[in-house]
Amino acid sequence: MVGRGTRARRWQDAPTAHARLGAVLPPPGTPGTDLPVRAALPALADALSARGAAVLVAPPGTGKTTLVPLALAGSLPGRVVVAEPRRVAARAAASRMAALLGEPVGGRVGYSVRGDSRRSGATRVEVVTTGLLVRRLQADPELPGVAAVVLDECHERHLDTDLALAFGLDVVGALRPDLRLLAMSATAQAGRLAALLGGEAGPAPVVEATGTLHEVDVRWAPPPTPVDPPHGLRVDPRLLAHVAATVRRALAEQAGDVLVFLPGAGEIGAVAGLLDGVDADVLPLHGRLPAAAQDAALQAGSPRRVVLATALAESSLTVPGVRVVVDAGLARVPRADLSRGLGSLVTVRASRAAVTQRAGRAGREGPGSVYRCWTPAEHDRLPAHDEPEVAVADLTAFVLELACWGAPGGTGLALLDPPPPAALVVAGQTLHDLGAVDGDGRATARGRALTTLGVHPRLARALLDGAPLVGRRRAAEVVALLSADVPARGDDLTVTWRALRSGADRSATARWREEVGRLGRALDDVAAPRLPDGNLPDDTAAGLVVGLAHPERLARRRPGGTGTYLMAAGTGAELAPGTALTGASWLAVAVADRAPGRRDARVRSAVAIDEATALEAAGALHRDRDEVSWRDGDVRSARVERLGAIVLAERPLRDPDRAAVAAAVAKGLRAEGLGLLRWTPAARRLRERLAAAHGGLGDPWPAVDDTALLATVDVAGARSRADLARIDVVAALRALVPWQVAGDLDAVVPDSVTVPTGSRIRVDYTDPAVPTLSVRVQEVFGWGQAPLVAGRPLRLQLLSPAQRVVATTTDLAGFWTTGYPAVRSELRGRYPRHPWPEDPAAAPATKRATSRARTRD
Repeated sequence: MVGRGTRARRWQDAPTAHARLGAVLPPPGTPGTDLPVRAALPALADALSARGAAVLVAPPGTGKTTLVPLALAGSLPGRVVVAEPRRVAARAAASRMAALLGEPVGGRVGYSVRGDSRRSGATRVEVVTTGLLVRRLQADPELPGVAAVVLDECHERHLDTDLALAFGLDVVGALRPDLRLLAMSATAQAGRLAALLGGEAGPAPVVEATGTLHEVDVRWAPPPTPVDPPHGLRVDPRLLAHVAATVRRALAEQAGDVLVFLPGAGEIGAVAGLLDGVDADVLPLHGRLPAAAQDAALQAGSPRRVVLATALAESSLTVPGVRVVVDAGLARVPRADLSRGLGSLVTVRASRAAVTQRAGRAGREGPGSVYRCWTPAEHDRLPAHDEPEVAVADLTAFVLELACWGAPGGTGLALLDPPPPAALVVAGQTLHDLGAVDGDGRATARGRALTTLGVHPRLARALLDGAPLVGRRRAAEVVALLSADVPARGDDLTVTWRALRSGADRSATARWREEVGRLGRALDDVAAPRLPDGNLPDDTAAGLVVGLAHPERLARRRPGGTGTYLMAAGTGAELAPGTALTGASWLAVAVADRAPGRRDARVRSAVAIDEATALEAAGALHRDRDEVSWRDGDVRSARVERLGAIVLAERPLRDPDRAAVAAAVAKGLRAEGLGLLRWTPAARRLRERLAAAHGGLGDPWPAVDDTALLATVDVAGARSRADLARIDVVAALRALVPWQVAGDLDAVVPDSVTVPTGSRIRVDYTDPAVPTLSVRVQEVFGWGQAPLVAGRPLRLQLLSPAQRVVATTTDLAGFWTTGYPAVRSELRGRYPRHPWPEDPAAAPATKRATSRARTRD
């Protein structure tokens, strides 16, 4: 936690009166400032003055992102830092506030995002991304010169937002009690935020600005024929065609610009192609676009516009002129496949809260309409809210940030949701393998260096360790290719790399080179050695860097196949049909995902490499050792060279270690079950008897269920399936019986019981809980009570002369009194040659019938 050698300062309390709100905020009546949130500003100022923290709930369009920071800057003696979840939102918010003040960005209002900053000494309001705010808190938790931190769009629950909130609360508690914290949310789920911000003093104040958005008419516009639900990254092309048709319908039926919500850049490109020829400007809006293209979508224009946007336009951006929303009802979210080490984006149905915010975009400037491409019944089945990223995403970077803060696993921090234990374990192991944390989960010097590089820890490791191997510039270029959101040229990463270097896509190349420069400067900050670039081929250089980032994804082609691979982590992978990578012996896989229900992952981006490159990139996974294991139903022993799960070479062992062989046999027996042993009828019978003894009397009679036998049966000396089949199971079972009771076995659980006629009848132990004797009624006449078996009365299954069950009892004396009279009444006429005495307890037992002549007499 904070306070790692940092000296706390004393700060003067900020002025509490809100009379100075107009010092930065333009006065009422200024165009663009008379928004609903303005009425809530005095209450918000009082709440922050009284408690130092507050929650502001205001739907999109009420002005919270632009007016609140300006108001705070006018009432507090310091800079106001506003954190937005996305770079485009940070730049747009700064531009909007600067325009309200009638000045360019970089004066009293500025912004800082990764790779771009416009601020000055005069800046009073600085808009940053939440990720950049986390970096600043890690660098200097006291945030000198900052009077307030505003966390916008907290309802989106990004990992960086959760971290910034937890770190900010820790700073207030330990170093800066004067620091104002404001959490702003577009949804009404403010109770948990208020409780977290308020801490032990009780929930922080919640201020609401409800606003008066114009009425939005909901029009249900499902596809005319059923479409497939989203699957992994795939969206049914029929749905995209329907979205395009719905946009054309909306243009014909409504006035104003149209805002279309789609899950990703690929779908935006597809729908844009389908809208060719419409009488409107079709503009994309997503994170891959250069800043100029994003700004163009956020500015009013003519003629009519159709803006195709991802979820970034839900709440934190204002798209002017919009009177119509067309919603595909989908969202793209991160998912971590912990068991296979895969992380990816998947397409899901948007939540009801999200689609409500999307619809609200149509009612900001006047009455509007929303066309929802699904049915009312489907709407009712949508999840109420989006899942927080901490519950579903890869937590490697998140856990490293916690470790660098001094709170491994989040211990002692106020987090809205605790990280899932399994994800914590996986992230911690990954970081330990990278050398980023020690055995206690605390950040190492290397771990702190990795965080300063500003990319995922895996990519940071690839940059730091790859620079000496391929050169700083080339390592930075490949890592920038993996971290920057640039369009791929198919699944061959090297092809995309070469295209960017050639400048074929000027805007993508500009963004990529900007990231390359930033990574180079970051390397300078961690004092990485400056070595000249080598002469390695592009494929080798890219493969080394990708392999350093994801050694568990190095993959070798499976025998007999051309497009199927086994990754070092043990997961299968397959290439898309027709790819240029088909036939490559080895791949360094940069991106792969596994659709639900599929066994193998699909390779999305990779580099063709050779075995030597794979071994150099993943030396820690390289093993050459004796292995004795149970495979294919038998013991296999060999000297095996591996790269993770990939077997590189295998040579049989002539004299394997006996203990290892025994362990492998035991493992095989556990895996395949006791059926590997030869269960003779005598063995099964003895097991049933012992089970009855243990069930009725307990210790010291041994348990003989599967779990107990697997743990106790001695397989020493067995080296194969055939050896297991030769084990004397009867002797093995008898060896389990302690000597103190071994001599009592036949008395406690007799194989057979002598009945009053002298017949010895076998006891049925099929159900060990109720040993049973099947016997004709006449053979137990004169028996007052059945004997005890395994400490319990033997259950008697009483038979008619025709061997049919007429009664079952463990209380023979009671049966003679209450049950037998009915049996006698029913059967003595049917079987007249057999005795049916009135007092069977005193009658002689018999197994013979009387003669027919005597019966007639």
